[in-house]
Order: sequence, then C-alpha cells, then structure tokens
Amino acid sequence: MNDCSKTHGLMGAAVTGKPVTECQDLNEVFLSALPAFGGAYLRRVYDAMKAVIEKRIPLVVTCAGPITVSDQHRAWLIPLLRAANTAYLTVTDAICYHDGHDCLRKTVERPIREVELFGDDAKLRENGVIRVADTGFEEQVLFDQDAVTTEILQRPEFQKRMTTTERNYLLGKLYSEREKALGVAPGLLSTCAEMELPVFIGAPADGSLFLNSVKLWTLARLGKIHYGFDYDLHEDVFESCAYHHWGLFGSEAKSLAILILGGGVPKNYSLQPEPMLSQIFFLENIRGYDYDAQIVSSPVTDGSLSSCAPAEAVSWGKVNPETYTTQTVSMQGDYSTYMPFIVRALVGKDLLHNPPEPLRLYGKRDELKKNLLDVISNDEEAMKQMMATLSLPSVLEI
Repeated sequence: MNDCSKTHGLMGAAVTGKPVTECQDLNEVFLSALPAFGGAYLRRVYDAMKAVIEKRIPLVVTCAGPITVSDQHRAWLIPLLRAANTAYLTVTDAICYHDGHDCLRKTVERPIREVELFGDDAKLRENGVIRVADTGFEEQVLFDQDAVTTEILQRPEFQKRMTTTERNYLLGKLYSEREKALGVAPGLLSTCAEMELPVFIGAPADGSLFLNSVKLWTLARLGKIHYGFDYDLHEDVFESCAYHHWGLFGSEAKSLAILILGGGVPKNYSLQPEPMLSQIFFLENIRGYDYDAQIVSSPVTDGSLSSCAPAEAVSWGKVNPETYTTQTVSMQGDYSTYMPFIVRALVGKDLLHNPPEPLRLYGKRDELKKNLLDVISNDEEAMKQMMATLSLPSVLEI
C-alpha cells in the first residue's frame, strides 16, 4: 500500500495562503490569506455569514456586551443589520439603556470618552467618572438618562403590558426624535424602529431601564402616581417562536441562520424557539438553525451556554443536525476585534449602495403570531399531547 492510498480521505486541499499584498480587497484577504489556525476559524465565520447574506437567509443576531457605549453599533452592527436579511435582534437591557446617551448630547462630541484601561479607578470615582473598560463618561450622564427614561415610561403609550420588542420599538421612535433634533447619527434602537426590526431582551429586569420602571412601580404602589407599564413575557417568547416558525415555513428561504456575539442570555433566548415549538408545543418538522456562526470569549471547557459550540446545540435540537458539520462554526475570541473587518468584507459595493429591503417583521408580528396560534390549534396530535401533560403523574410523587 503506497503513501497516497494510506492518506486518501484523511486530508483535504493543500494549505496555501495568498500574499496579502496581492489581495485586491478585504474580501479576498478573508477568502485567500487566512489559510490555517486561528485565521482559518475567522475565515469560516466569514464564509458562513457570506453564504447567509448571498442566499438571503433570515438572520437572527444576538449580542452581549457594551456595544452602544463603545459606538460599535454605528461602526459595524447597524451596517450588518442593513446588509443581511435580518429577522430580529436579541440584546441586553444595558445595550438599550446606553443607546440613549447620545440623545442627551449638548455638545458636538459624544459624552463617551477614552479612559485608561488600567488607570486609577478610585480617582475616576472621586471625580465622578464611570468607566467601562477603556471608555468612560460623567456620572451625570446616568442621572440624565434616568430622567429621560422616567419621563418616557410615564407616557400614555407605555401604560400597558407589552413585549420587549414593543417597548424597544416605542423607545426607538422616541430616541429617533431626539437624535434628529440634536443632529445625532441614528443609534441602534432608532435604526431598528425605522427598519421595523424586532429587538428582544432575554433578561428584561437586568438593566437600568427596568430599574427606573421599578421606581415608578414603587411610587404607584405607594399611591403617589398611576403607572401601568409591565412586560408580557409569555407574549414575548411566543412572538420569538412566531418568527422562528415563519423562517422555517413562511420565508422564501425556508431556513434560518444565527450570529452569536458574546454569548450570555441573548444567545440562550434566541435558541429557545426550537425547543418551545417542538418539545413544548409538540409541533412536527421543527428544526433549529441551519447556519450558526458565533464568536464567544468563554472557553468551551467551562460548560456554560455562552461557550457551547453549535455541535452541542445539535444535541438539544437547536441547530440542524444535517448541516452543522459544514454550516456552523464557533470561534473563541473578542468579537469587537473581528466584526469590523468581517462586516466590511461582507458589505461590498453592491450591498453598500443597494441594501436589501428590510424584512419588517415587527410590522407583521400580529399576523405571524396569529398564524402560529392557528397552526397549534389545528394540530390535533400536538393539542392531544399538550393536554396529556396536564394529567401526567408527577415524578416528584413518592
């Protein structure tokens, strides 16, 4: 047996790298100049996202981390949301809270300034400066944001139960008014409202926007004011399921993709529609994401949801088992380091000058939720299984 026959099927194409000095643009660098090791992981993330954009597959984006404080939303996230067939976005409440700081601007420059990463934090505290890594802002910004948030949450349109997507849509509209009045470039929530792009918050109580709501709730409980805002978390999860069901059965692609940046609750929340539809609602032919690209900082050995690779999600049914070996990739790293280059390479001249028409799923949410409710109601076997769970003997019985 010769050497060639021994290695047949064990190896792929030759590992070659094109000199970056010969690459015409950043796209070619990703395609031809990242031959192996960490660079190859980066290339695979790029390849997956390139396929998603070219095939117009509805994309779910999840993001954890201070992207609005650092202005990363304007640098690369908003361009990505516009370039892709973005279905919805899942973020933290903090991202939405800090998105409003530019609306407070009384000067030409942003209130967020550079600070030393390893400076004197006691001195910063003494002088009323809040630090987030190597960015900082005056503490008064928080008090001003709280005042704006308090005024907004008392408006008539907020005095009801709603999903996190509705709160963020309304908030985006109001942020947009302030941005235009101050001559500020559109932020994240105002852009999403303009695109009718749903923005979910998986942990809505974990952030200063909700802390201001708790203040108003407390005053209402003491009889000082009337306050009716609240979250409808059942409706929230059902809405995310309606979008997932639409992606699989109603969209033109009949497929879904997910880009996970930073892990955390946003990641888990956007992976939940599949088990909700299949495991809890007992609907047939439900599958997870066909494309899954993620950049997370947690090592896979810590066993957290943030670090789990798409292959692990396959065992839960959250990622399609038929595509995960070729259409999913997980890269360990800081997404803020890589995403500006990935997005710039993805958004070529055609997409830059002729972005696709937004899906505008927020405007279709009532229709999509009704459709899912009808599907569940008309599925006799699914209804039978759900009803049967109500009378199953408890495993806790002794």
